[in-house]
Amino acid sequence: MQRLNCSLKELKFAPGGTDAEQMTFSGYGAVFGNVDAYGDVILPGAFTQSLTDARSGKAAWPVMLLQHGGLGFGAQDLTPIGIWTDITEDEVGLRVTGRLAETPRGREVHSLMRMKPRPAIDGLSIGYVAREWDSGGKPGEPRRRLKRIELIEISPVTFPANARARVDQVKGVPDIRLAERALREAGFSRTQAKAVLAEGFKALPLRDAEDAHNGGADAVAALLRRNIATIKTSARR
Repeated sequence: MQRLNCSLKELKFAPGGTDAEQMTFSGYGAVFGNVDAYGDVILPGAFTQSLTDARSGKAAWPVMLLQHGGLGFGAQDLTPIGIWTDITEDEVGLRVTGRLAETPRGREVHSLMRMKPRPAIDGLSIGYVAREWDSGGKPGEPRRRLKRIELIEISPVTFPANARARVDQVKGVPDIRLAERALREAGFSRTQAKAVLAEGFKALPLRDAEDAHNGGADAVAALLRRNIATIKTSARR
């Protein structure tokens, strides 16, 4: 079994809901067309057969381990920390949604994902068996173009290798990074954006605050909503 590591990003925890809902997260376990640290690139459709087999019961549903089960020497290493509630392919890659278990290790991973100023665990990694591929033979080409993959497991991990596959939601906290980016694209500096997110427009010097409200607060809010919508749309491409 081989592994492909991917990064987490933009962790969000939505308030309310049941404990189980608050311990869910989603993102991409793999991104198509991106050469990973091992020289492989996954082609669109590579997971189609594996997911079809898993949904029909012909193959096992991919499990959620921690760090690929570590060394796998004991029962705890290979005991799942949660379940993947949904796994699909879209135009970006392998979209996954998971729920961490109400167990000591599940709660530990949830806490590590929520740490500030940055998550302590910020990666995903898939464990798979390559079934069909084309080998690269020229300088600069990927080592392999993976055409069909049998998906075995997907794990939260500490050290990611593929920086383009991201988690975009972990329910429980507002998506600060997305809001900061929207403010930056509205014309604020990084320092101003961080100040506004922390304390509102009152945190800005008087002249900057007046400029921010030029055209009225409603106009600023509408601009931020448009920027956020644009960013989300671009991220899915």
